[in-house]
Amino acid sequence: MNFGVALLVVGGFLLGGAYSISKADSDTKGRTGGQLVFAGILLVAALLATASGILYLVG
Repeated sequence: MNFGVALLVVGGFLLGGAYSISKADSDTKGRTGGQLVFAGILLVAALLATASGILYLVG
């Protein structure tokens, strides 16, 4: 398996985790600030992993 492909797979898993955390909420309180911060961190990590995977495959 190529390292660039592995980075794309990791980026996909991180993106799925960010989506899952952002959709999880309580019926009474809604989404907490910690959930949104963690989802944002996962989203940034997913974008970085995906971009670096693409650049690794291209370059």
